[in-house]
Amino acid sequence: MTRSATQMQVLHAARDAALEQLRRDRPVLDELGQMFAAAGHQVDLVGGSVRDAILGRGVEDLDFATDARPEQVIALVRPWADAVWDVGARFGTIGAESNGMRLEFTTYRSDRYDAQSRKPQVEYGADLLSDLGRRDFTVNAMAVRLPQWQFVDPFDGLLDLAVKRLRTPGAPADSFSDDPLRMMRAARLSSQLGMSVDAQAVDAMANMAERIDVVSAERVRDELVKLIMSPAPRPGLQLLVDTGLCQRFLPEVPALALEIDEHHRHKDVYEHSLTVLDQAIHLETAHEPAIAADFVLRFAALMHDVGKPKTRRLEPGGGVSFHHHEVVGAKITRKRMQALRFDSKTIDEVTKLVGLHLRFHGYGTGEWTDAAVRRYARDAGDQLLRLHKLTRADSTTRNRRKAAALQRTYDHLEQRISILAQAEELAAIRPDLDGNQIMSILGIGPGRDVGRAYNHLLELRMDNGPMSQQEATEALLAWWESQGS
Repeated sequence: MTRSATQMQVLHAARDAALEQLRRDRPVLDELGQMFAAAGHQVDLVGGSVRDAILGRGVEDLDFATDARPEQVIALVRPWADAVWDVGARFGTIGAESNGMRLEFTTYRSDRYDAQSRKPQVEYGADLLSDLGRRDFTVNAMAVRLPQWQFVDPFDGLLDLAVKRLRTPGAPADSFSDDPLRMMRAARLSSQLGMSVDAQAVDAMANMAERIDVVSAERVRDELVKLIMSPAPRPGLQLLVDTGLCQRFLPEVPALALEIDEHHRHKDVYEHSLTVLDQAIHLETAHEPAIAADFVLRFAALMHDVGKPKTRRLEPGGGVSFHHHEVVGAKITRKRMQALRFDSKTIDEVTKLVGLHLRFHGYGTGEWTDAAVRRYARDAGDQLLRLHKLTRADSTTRNRRKAAALQRTYDHLEQRISILAQAEELAAIRPDLDGNQIMSILGIGPGRDVGRAYNHLLELRMDNGPMSQQEATEALLAWWESQGS
C-alpha cells in the first residue's frame, strides 16, 4: 500500500514526537542503554512498548530485547534494580523492577512449537532483525535501539499501525505454526486496538484452528480474559467464532448460533448474547463510576444463555422454549471454566450470575412479597449489584415501550431491595438464633436436628423479617413441639 510523501512525513513526525515524549517520561531508557553498551551488549525497546508509545496509550511496563544471555542480564541489572526475578530464565526472559516500573529483558530468540508440544521450544537468535522477524505482528515488530534511539521497522509496522491493520511479518501460516496462541492474540489485539486482521491471516486462522489444541489451557484462558476485558470484545469474539477457533476451547458460544431466540428479537441466541455483552459493558459504571472493566460481569453476559441448546423445545403452534436453561447453563459454564483452569472464586461468581439471570422475570409487575425480595437479594449475595446489571443488559427487545417497561419494573425491584436493606442486611441474612443458642434452648447437642431448626428459623426470617430473641425462641419451641420432640 502506497502513501504520498506528505502523508509519510506526517506519520514519521508523529512517531518522532511520541518517542521524544517517551524519552522525557522514562529517563531509565537512556540509563539502561548506556549501561548495556558499556558492558558490550545491545539492548532494544521492543514490541508493545514501542507500539503503545506511538499510539499515545501510555507505557507502564517496558519490554526489551538484547543479545545478552539471561545470566549476563542478571549480572548487569541486579546491582542497579530494586528487584530481579529469573522465573522466566529458561525461556530467555529476566524480570526486574526499578522505581515501581516493571522491566522485562528477553534474549534475542526464536520460539517454535512442534506438533505435540504445549510449550514453546526456545532457541536464541543472532540479532535484532531475526528477533523482530519471528514476532507475532508487524505492529509489534518495531524497536528502538538504545542508547542511540534509532527506530527500527523492517516490516512496515508503522504503516500498518496507521491504517489499523494486523499483519504477520512473514507468512501467517509460519507465524501461527511457531506459536498457535498468536491466532487468539490476533482476535484480542483487533478488539484492544480497533484494528482489522489481514485477510491472509484470517484464512490461516481458519485453516489451522486445530493447532490451538497444543497450547496449554492456562495460556488460552489468559488470552481469552484479555480479549473479554478489551474495550470492545465483540469483533474479536466474532473472529474467533468465524474462523472456528472458538469451537476448540469455548464451543458453547458458537453453538448458540444454531438456536433461534424464542421472542424472535435476534437472528439467533449468539447475536443476542453478544448484544447482552455490549450492554453489560455499558452498565459497568452504573453504580460505581470509577469501576474498572469487570470480567465476571462480562463473561456471565457472554455465557448466560449457553444452556439454551440443550433445553430447546418446539412448542405447539411453532413456538420455541428453553425451560430451566439458566440451571443447565450454570452447570455448563462451571465445567467449561474448570477446563480452562479458572480459579474457584471466579467460577463461583460467574456461575451464580448465570444461574440467577432469569429470576427477575418472576417479578411480573411487582407481585413479589417482601419474603421473595429478601430471597432474591440473599441468593444473589455479594453478586447483587452485578445481577442488577446483567438482568438489565439481558433486555434486548427492539420495542422501546416494552424495554422501558422492563427497566421501570427493575427500578421498582431495586427500590424495594434498598428499602428493605435499610432495616436489615439482606445480602447476609441469618436466623435470629445461631446454632449454639438453638442447642441451648432445645437442650440438644450437635446433629441433624440443629440444622433442621436453623433452616426453619431462616425461612421464618425470610418470610417475616427480623424477630426479637424472645419471638425467635417462642417460634423455635413451637416448631420443636410440632416435630413431636
